[in-house]
Amino acid sequence: MILFVTTADTDLLTADRAIEGLPADFPEVKAFNPANLSEDGEQQQILEAAAEADAIVLRLLGGKRAMPEIFDSLVRICHEKGKPLIACPGHQEWDQELVTACNVPPSELDAVFSYLIRGGVTNFHNMFLFLSDSYLGSEYGHEAPSEVPWEGVYHPDVADGMDAQEFIQRRFLPDGLNVAVLFYRAHWMSGNLLTVDALIRRLEELGANVLPVYSFSLKHNPEGDGQANRTFTEILCDSDGEARVHCIINTMGMSMTDLQEDVATFATGPQVDYLDKLNVPIIQGIFSTGKAADWEASSLGLGPIDTAMSVALPEFDGRIITVPISFKEEVSSQASGGDRKIEARLQRNLPRPDRIDFLARLSVKWAGLRLKPNSEKRVAIILSNYPTKDARVGNAVGLDTPASVINVLNAMKKAGYQVTDIPADGDELVHRIIERCSNDTDTLTEEQLRLAAGHVSANQYSEWFNNFPKQVQTELRAAWGEPPGQVYRTGDDLAIAGIDLGNVFVGLQPPRGFGENPIAVYHSPDLAPTHHYVAYYRWVRDIFKADAMVHVGKHGTMEWLPGKGIGLSNACYPEVTLEDVPLFYPFIINNPGEGAQAKRRAHATIVDHLIPPMTTADSYGDIARLEQLMDEHYQCQTLDPPKLPLLEGQIWDMVRQADLDRDLGVDELPEDFGDFILHIDGYLCELKDAQIKDGLHTLGEVPQGDQMTGLLSALTRLDTGAVPSLRRSLAEALGLDYTNLLEEPALAAVEPIPTPLSNGDESPIRTQGDLVERLEVLSRSAYSMLEVGGFKRQAVTGIVEQLLGANDSQTSVVLDYVADTLHPALLRTTDEIGNLLRGLDGQFVPAGPSGAPTRGMANILPTGRNFYSVDPKTIPSPTAWEMGVGLADALLSVYMEEEGAYPEMVGLVIWGTSAMRTHGDDIAQVFSLLGVKPVWQQESRRVSGLEVIPLSELGRPRIDVTVRISGFFRDAFPNLIELIDQAVELVASLDESPEDNMVVKHLAEDRANDQANDSSAGPPAAETESNPSLYRIFGSKPGTYGAGILGAIDERNWETAQDLAEVYTAWGGYAYTRQNFGVHARDQFRRRFGQIVVAAKNQDNREHDIFDSDDYMQYHGGMIATVRALTGKNPQQFFGDSSDPTRARVRKLEDEARRVFRTRVVNPKWIDSMKRHGYKGAFELSATVDYMFGYDATAQVIEDWMYENVTESYVLDPETQEFFQQSNPWALRDIVERLLEAIERGMWENPPADMKEKLQKMFLDLEADLEARQEGPQT
Repeated sequence: MILFVTTADTDLLTADRAIEGLPADFPEVKAFNPANLSEDGEQQQILEAAAEADAIVLRLLGGKRAMPEIFDSLVRICHEKGKPLIACPGHQEWDQELVTACNVPPSELDAVFSYLIRGGVTNFHNMFLFLSDSYLGSEYGHEAPSEVPWEGVYHPDVADGMDAQEFIQRRFLPDGLNVAVLFYRAHWMSGNLLTVDALIRRLEELGANVLPVYSFSLKHNPEGDGQANRTFTEILCDSDGEARVHCIINTMGMSMTDLQEDVATFATGPQVDYLDKLNVPIIQGIFSTGKAADWEASSLGLGPIDTAMSVALPEFDGRIITVPISFKEEVSSQASGGDRKIEARLQRNLPRPDRIDFLARLSVKWAGLRLKPNSEKRVAIILSNYPTKDARVGNAVGLDTPASVINVLNAMKKAGYQVTDIPADGDELVHRIIERCSNDTDTLTEEQLRLAAGHVSANQYSEWFNNFPKQVQTELRAAWGEPPGQVYRTGDDLAIAGIDLGNVFVGLQPPRGFGENPIAVYHSPDLAPTHHYVAYYRWVRDIFKADAMVHVGKHGTMEWLPGKGIGLSNACYPEVTLEDVPLFYPFIINNPGEGAQAKRRAHATIVDHLIPPMTTADSYGDIARLEQLMDEHYQCQTLDPPKLPLLEGQIWDMVRQADLDRDLGVDELPEDFGDFILHIDGYLCELKDAQIKDGLHTLGEVPQGDQMTGLLSALTRLDTGAVPSLRRSLAEALGLDYTNLLEEPALAAVEPIPTPLSNGDESPIRTQGDLVERLEVLSRSAYSMLEVGGFKRQAVTGIVEQLLGANDSQTSVVLDYVADTLHPALLRTTDEIGNLLRGLDGQFVPAGPSGAPTRGMANILPTGRNFYSVDPKTIPSPTAWEMGVGLADALLSVYMEEEGAYPEMVGLVIWGTSAMRTHGDDIAQVFSLLGVKPVWQQESRRVSGLEVIPLSELGRPRIDVTVRISGFFRDAFPNLIELIDQAVELVASLDESPEDNMVVKHLAEDRANDQANDSSAGPPAAETESNPSLYRIFGSKPGTYGAGILGAIDERNWETAQDLAEVYTAWGGYAYTRQNFGVHARDQFRRRFGQIVVAAKNQDNREHDIFDSDDYMQYHGGMIATVRALTGKNPQQFFGDSSDPTRARVRKLEDEARRVFRTRVVNPKWIDSMKRHGYKGAFELSATVDYMFGYDATAQVIEDWMYENVTESYVLDPETQEFFQQSNPWALRDIVERLLEAIERGMWENPPADMKEKLQKMFLDLEADLEARQEGPQT
C-alpha cells in the first residue's frame, strides 16, 4: 500500500484521476489531507495507515507545521520500521526539516519531488508507478517526469495548448469588454474547473470577451526550471507590453509582491512597478477553503485562513476585494474498480452561482469604465451626514470635504466629464444641498421633500424590494413596516437628497435609522437600514444610472451595515444597498482599519489622502500671560529681588485663574517657589510643544508655506527607519541628551546654553522644556531655509553650518532625506485627485502602505494610493511587544501611585485600526499584563504561539484583563481573538496562588459565587465550549458594529449612567473565544465589568485626539459609565500614549482631557485654522463640543471652567460668531443647544447666570433665523 499525504486538495483530485489508468493489480493507494482531519484524533488515521504502508509520500505546505501533532511520530514509525519516507514541501523551496525526515536516497527524493512539482495526471500516474517499482518490487515501468506548462490559456470550448494571441483572434469580438480570469494551474491539472467554467460562462453571457489563464504562481515558476513566468509578461500583455484586457479577475491567493517590515509593512519588488505599468484593475474572486454551509451560517463570513490568503495579502497588490465564489465540498472518487479506488476524502471547489453572478457583473462594470467616454459617464459623489444634522454635512476625519468635492468636480470637468453649474466653493456647495433638501428632520419642510433632486416611487421600490432575498424582505418589514416605509416620504415617493450637476450627482448619504427609531439603540444593534436607505442607493444605481460612486472621506455608514464581516452574501446590507457599482473612497492614510472595512465589505478602491498640516500648540491667553510673569520673575532675581514676593503672588493667582492648579497637582502656594516655577515652566513647555492640526487637508492640495514647514517638522520629529529625528540630530550636534530633555522637561536647563538655541530670542531658557521649544524653532528654521533654496540637496550643507555654526553629518542626513524623498513625496499629493480620475477611467489605482506618518512613518508617503495594512499573522510584532510591555508597566506604575496596590482587573479597549497601525501594541499590553509572551517564527516573523513568563521573571502578579474589541477587530483579526483567549486559558491553568494570579483568583471567586447562589445550572460546559468564567473578550453582536453610545447621546434619550450602561451592554455584551464566536453573554459581561478597577484606552499618534472622534467617548467613555453603573463609582481612568514608539506613557484621562482642551479646543491658533475652512471648519468646532459632552456624560471628565471657556471662545466671541453665521449657522445652533443640555443635565454644574441667559437668548434667536432662512428659498 502507498500512503500519500498532501495539504493540497487538488493533489488528491489529480491522484484520483491518475489512478484511472493504472494496472488492474496495482497496489492500494491511501491519501489524506491533514487539514481536513481537524477533529481530535482524526489525524491518528494517518499514523495507522503509515504503519501498514510500503511507501509514504508527504507533500506539506508549511512543512511539519502542517500536522504538528503527528509529524514526529510518523517519522519515527518510518525510521524504526524501515519504511521509505519521502517528505516534500508544498512549494518549490526545499524545507530542511522535511529533507532531514527522509530516509531514501537523494535521487529518489528528487524524482518524486519533480513528479509532484510538475504535477498533472500523467506525472502523478508515473509517480505511483515509480513508487511501486522502487519500493513494492513491481516492474510496471514508468516514465521520467514530463514537462507540463506552468501557465497557459484554458477555455472549456477550446483544446489545450492554444497561445493567447491565437485565442484572442479566434474568440474575441471587436470593441468588446475584455476580462481575464486567473486561476491556479493546480485546478487545471486536477480538472477542478467547475467554478472557473461557471465564471467564464457568466461573463460571456454579460457580453464580455474572456481570457481564462492558469498559472503556477503569481510571482515565479519553480527555480531551476529555466522558464520565466509568462502569465503577466506574455499572456496578459501583447508583444508591445500593452494589456490585452480591460480588467483581471484573479482567484489566486497571497500577494505577488515581497513584504518588508519597516515600522509599517511595505510591498516591494519589481512586481510593484509592473502592476502600475500594466494599469489594469485586478478584482479578487475568492476560492474559499471552507464549506458553503459553514459560510452561510457564519456571521464572520470567511475564516482566518481565507481572510489572510485571499483578502489581507492580496490587498498588498492593490486588488479589489469581492466575495467568495467557490467553496470546498466532499465528492466521490472518479476512479473505477473497487480494489483500485483511491481511499481519500476528495474535496472539489464547487461554484456558488449567485456570487459568481455578482463578481461577473462588478467586473464588467469596471471594464466598462475603461471603454466609456468621460463625456458619457455618470458619477455619484456621496457625502456622509452623521449625525443627520445640517451642521454636519460631509463628515470626514481631517478633510475639508466640501472644498475637496469642488476640487474633484473641477478636475472631472477638465477631464471631459459633463459637469455643470459647479459651486464657487465648499460653502456654496453645502448651502445649495441644504436649501434643496437635506436629511435634517428638525428643519426639513414638506416642500423641500417634494423638490428633492430625485424620488423613488412606491411602485419602483416595490419592484426592487420583491427581488431582495426573503431574509432581507422580512428584516426590513419587521424594522420599518411595509415598503416604502414612512422615512423621508412625500406622498408615495421617497426623497433623494442632493444636487444634480450634469452627469454628476452630489448627494447626502441617507440616515442610518437610529434617529428615526430612537429606542432601537437600547436593544437592536443589528437594526436593518430603512427602506429609504436602500432605495437611495438603488436610485443611484438604477435611476440615476451611476457608472461609479465616490464616497468622500472617513467614513460613512454603508460599509458598517449589518451582515457578514468578510465575504458577503446577497443578504448582507452593504451589498443590498451598493450592489455592483464600482466604489472609490478617498480616505485618510492613517486609518487603515476603517478603510479596510470599505475595501472588504463594499469592494471599495481606496484613494488615500494626506493628514492635515500639523503645528505646535504654542501659548495664548492666560498661558501666555503666565509666561510673561515668569519671565519677569526670572529677570527680577538679579535686577529687582524685592519685587519677587509680589510677582510670586501674581503667578499663583494666574495659575488659579487659568485652573492650572489641578494640572500641576497643587492646592496651595508651594514653599519652594523656585522649584514650582520650574514645574510650571516644564508643564507649559509640554503644552506648547503638543502637536495639533493646522487646519484640514483638501484633496489634491500640497501644503504651502508655514503649513509645509510645520508638517515637515512634525514628520521628522521622530526617527523614520534609518533616518534620525531632526530635533534629536540638532540636540546631539549641540551636545544635549534629547531623550532626557523629553523625559524631564521641568529640570533646570544645562549651562551654558548652546549658542544656536539662544540666538535672536531674549526670553529666558529656564528648563529642559525650554530647550525642546528652541529645538523646534531651529527645526522649522531649517525647513524655512530649505524652502527658500527650493528644497535642493545642494543647499543642505550651507543650511546646517548656518544653523549650528559647523557641519553635522547626522543633521545633513535628515535634510538630505527631506530634499530628496520626503518633500517630493508631499508634492505628489496631487495624485489624490489624479489617481481618483485614473480609477474612474477604469485604470489601476496603485497600492501603497498606510499608518500614521508622524509616528515615524513619513516613508509611507506619497498619498493617492489604494492603501494596504498588515499581514494579520505577524501581530503582535517584536517591536509592538516592547511597546506593549512599556504600556503595561506604565499603567501599573500610575495605578500603584494612585492606589498603592496592583489592579486585579484592567479593562482595555482594542480597535482593529490601532492594531494595524502599530502592529499590535494593545495586544502586546494584554499579554504583558497576563504575564505571557508571543513566540515568533524566525524566518517569517509570524506569531506561532505563546509562552508563560515565570513569576520570578515577571516580578509581580499576573493581572486579569477584560477587553472590549471593535467590530472591525473581530472581522479582521479572528486569529488574535484566538490568541488572547488562548493566553487567558493558559494563565488560568497555571498552578499559582490567587495572590500571584488574578485570573486564578477570579476563577475561584466565580466558582464560589456560583455554588453559593446555586447558579451553576447543570453540568459543566462540554470540551467544545468555552468556560464562561473565562470570557474576557467582549464585542459587538455578530454582524454588527459600534458601541451605541453616540446614538443615545445624539437622540437625547438617556437620563442616567444606567441608561448608557444598558446601551453599552446591549451593543457589546457578546463574548468571543476560540470555541464560541460571539455568544450572548450579558451576565458574564456585567460580572467582568463589575471587577474592572482601571479602564484604559491607548492612542498611538497625535494626528487626532480624544475630542475629535466619537469613538473614544463611545468605547472608552462607555466602559467607564458601565463600570460606574455596576459598582456605584468610576474606575481609575487611564489614557495610554504610544505616539512616540520609543516612549510608552500613561496618564489619567482627566489629565489628558485638560491637555487636549488647552492645546487645541480653545486654542485661538486651532480655531483660526478652522475658520480658513468655512462650513467644514465650523462643523469641526461643533463636533468637538459634542465629543466633549459625550466624554463628560460617560466619564465625567469635563469641568465647569472648560464649559465656560468653550462658551466664551466658540459662542460669545464676536468674530467667531460672525464666522458661524456666514458659513455654518446650524453648527452654532447645535453648539448652543448642547451647552444648554449640559446645564440642564447638571453636567455643567454652576454656569454663570449671565452666561446661561445669553445662551438661552442666542438659541431662540438662532432658531428664528434658521427658520426664516429655510423658508427663504421656497418662493
